[in-house]
Formats: sequence, C-alpha cells, structure tokens
Amino acid sequence: MTDASAGFAALAGKQYLNLETFRRNGTGVRTPVWFAAAPADDPALYVYTTADSGKAKRIRLNGAVRVAPCDARGGVKGPWIDARAEIVGAGEFDRGMRLINRKYRPWKQIIDWVTLVSGQIRRHQRIVLAIRPAVSAT
Repeated sequence: MTDASAGFAALAGKQYLNLETFRRNGTGVRTPVWFAAAPADDPALYVYTTADSGKAKRIRLNGAVRVAPCDARGGVKGPWIDARAEIVGAGEFDRGMRLINRKYRPWKQIIDWVTLVSGQIRRHQRIVLAIRPAVSAT
C-alpha cells in the first residue's frame, strides 16, 4: 500500500462516502454519496453526479474536499481525510462509471433505468468526480 492509498484505507468495504465540499465563504457542505475505488495502483475514488449539482459547482471553484466513511444518511463512521476532487474527462469517466456500476449492481442499473424512462437523463448531464488524497506539504 502506498502512502497516498493508505489515506483511503478507512473506506475499504464501505458503501457510502460523506463528501464535504466548500462554498466560496469556506462553509463546508456534506453529502453522502455512492463511490467506487480504483485499483491500488491509482489511489482514486470515483463519484457520479449531475453537472448542475451543488457539489459539482463547488468543486469547479475549489477542488479541496474532505471525505469520510458514513451511513446512508451521512452519519460519519470514521476519520475525515483531506483530498482533492476534479471533474474527469471521457476516458476516466468511463472507468469511474464501470467501477460504480459493478459495485452497486443491481441498484445502480435500476436507478439508471428509472431515470431513462422518466426522461431525467436527457435533462441532466452526468459527470464523474475523481477524488485523490491531498498532497501533504511536508
């Protein structure tokens, strides 16, 4: 395990991630989300959301985030970890979605089908966030 991936060890085997993004005034906004971890050679976590979501807007302004394991309601179940988040391009988008689809089968496929039938997929562009451990200043 590398030093970078050691930071995300507390998230191994967890179903939910509490993602804290920051407003312009520095106030944190916490959101419980589904996530999938990349293989150990790339310490990244992937989260999907819509391009017009609050968390996506905040990450565009400031990529500094904090993450912690949590329950479905956002109750924190472990230590907070400083990290950096970014919206990824097409290749990494596909990788992140494959990992998320595999981890949350069949629930993710059911949600995709419902959003397709309801027309929400056409109204809201999906994006994938890559979250990586923050680089320490030491």
